Amino acid sequence: MRLDDLDPSRNTRDLGRGSGGGFRSGFRGGGGGLGMLFQFLPLLLRSKFGWVIIVIGVAAYFLFSGGLQCSSAPVDQASSGTVGETAASSGNEACDTEAELFACRVLTSTEQTWGQIFRQQGRQYAAPTLNFYEGRNSSGCGAADARMGPFYCPADSGIYLDTSFFREMETQMQAGGDFAYAYVIAHEVGHHIQYLTGTANDVRRRQERASQTEGNQLQVRMELQADCYAGVWAARNRDRIEPGDIEEGMRAANAIGDDTLQRQAQGYVVEDSFTHGSSEQRMRWLRRGLESGDPAACDTFAARSL
Repeated sequence: MRLDDLDPSRNTRDLGRGSGGGFRSGFRGGGGGLGMLFQFLPLLLRSKFGWVIIVIGVAAYFLFSGGLQCSSAPVDQASSGTVGETAASSGNEACDTEAELFACRVLTSTEQTWGQIFRQQGRQYAAPTLNFYEGRNSSGCGAADARMGPFYCPADSGIYLDTSFFREMETQMQAGGDFAYAYVIAHEVGHHIQYLTGTANDVRRRQERASQTEGNQLQVRMELQADCYAGVWAARNRDRIEPGDIEEGMRAANAIGDDTLQRQAQGYVVEDSFTHGSSEQRMRWLRRGLESGDPAACDTFAARSL
């Protein structure tokens, strides 16, 4: 994906290195902790990896606390290497590695795209902050732990990313590539759009009154809509897409489907526990956004069939 002509976004900050490491559950494409799990601990069990989170003892990650949106100026030069490279940042300055610089340019592209869409709707777009960290740090939603993969926190309108996850996408999920990495970020921006439009708060209220199965189904629709929004972003940047990019995105969407991950983790599938959608559904809604380029086509809540 061609992004080299874009200046890195200034809505970024580098939180630096914390403690952590070990097993990672992988990108679940969530908000407020791998799914728009919002601020409430009871929703933990509705998350895709709620049971894994309990096992690894990071439930505190989902506790709601206050936070501030910050930004820092990116440096002009990136370190040498590839997007998937996991070299540590040279300091607490955002966008100062190849992987961070790429992510910062993706964020710039989403700012341009959603800024235009919001202006067409007569609204002003407030961009999220992209927070880089290594290992473990904190967010407005509690602990930021790299083991959980990228996530969106509505408390501080922040996307949290340890860029070493890009390498894991390539080596552990066989879902690498620039467009796949961009899809990860665009999906999290999709959760930010849901927060700005009120969809996130509406779903949270509905989940509070719902059974666990019903809450899971609502969460699936949230995640698939964020996938579709990522497709809308890509559709409106077709001039930047290179041969093979779409295939990379589809491989990534396939790799993080509930059925695929459950089959890998436990050898069987339990559909009632889905919170992100099957591989087929995730690819379908990403493709819908790509083909339409229209956020209105992403109303998963009105869709009779996902």
